[in-house]
Amino acid sequence: MIMDTGLGSTAIRTELFGTLADGTAVHRWTLERAGTRVRILTYGGIVQSVEVPGRDGVRAGVALGLPDLAAYERFSGPYFGVLVGRYANRIAGASFVLDGQTHHVTRNEGRNHVHGGARGFDKRVWEAREVPGGVELSLVAEDGEEGFPGRLAVSVAYTLDEDGALRIAYRATTDAPTVVNLTSHTYWNLAGADSGSAAGHILRIAAGRITPVDGESIPTGGLLPVDGTRFDFREARTVGTGYDHNFVLDEAVDGPVAELCDPGSGRVLTVTTTEPGMQLYTADHFDGRPYRPCAGIALETQHFPDSPNRPEFPSTVLRPGEEYVSTTVYGFSVR
Repeated sequence: MIMDTGLGSTAIRTELFGTLADGTAVHRWTLERAGTRVRILTYGGIVQSVEVPGRDGVRAGVALGLPDLAAYERFSGPYFGVLVGRYANRIAGASFVLDGQTHHVTRNEGRNHVHGGARGFDKRVWEAREVPGGVELSLVAEDGEEGFPGRLAVSVAYTLDEDGALRIAYRATTDAPTVVNLTSHTYWNLAGADSGSAAGHILRIAAGRITPVDGESIPTGGLLPVDGTRFDFREARTVGTGYDHNFVLDEAVDGPVAELCDPGSGRVLTVTTTEPGMQLYTADHFDGRPYRPCAGIALETQHFPDSPNRPEFPSTVLRPGEEYVSTTVYGFSVR
């Protein structure tokens, strides 16, 4: 069944996308406004596609996606377009201490925890309801899931602004102290999702420091100034390859914290966020199934990796009576 609505000025459509092995139905929501068309799945909160026009006025898909539910289940490792939680990025040793109690979470990347564990939010089917301008997904993560404390109630709204920008607004509450770090793991290729490498895109990031990491991508401590290093994107330049690092976003930035541009098509992506960090990942580890290395660039707005074990980093602790609130806006234009 397909349902079209006109709540707000965004055209909204929902349809059955597929069925999991246990019989759970997965739906796809399509949002369209001001030339932008976005498709969101209730499975994993996945951004399946984002279509925007280029300099020539022709609309193309600029987010790496997969054609069907079976493909998302088969290629779960790259986290194509998923909503990551309860904790995005890594937790060293798959454990942390909170209020004097040690919590052991799922080890799913060597000895460490990454992106919510074996069955994180990216592998859950979310409840969906229409909201002005888009769709709101929600779920409840029970106390002890993947080792995390607290019953966490989460909602994430995907909406289109009047200029066609994709706004992702996250909220969460808990009944016991816990840690939370949510992000969208969308890969961008502004030349088109099937166009090949995105390494030639031009990138700017308003970040004077990064959190340096060891061979397991765990922060080593301290903050590294980007001056004179390959991490200096304060002036726009070609992305290149070899990045899976968290950038410490400059505070009090007036406007977007990042801008990505494909010179060929003229498409420009801007990122505005309330988060203190952004993970730049150039997907060098893709093996051609189904995308080649560097086929897309992830710009994951988030708190820092391993923050539960790094008291010097911005806190990811959420307590009863508090609300986790985070917003990231992906804007689209041409030049």
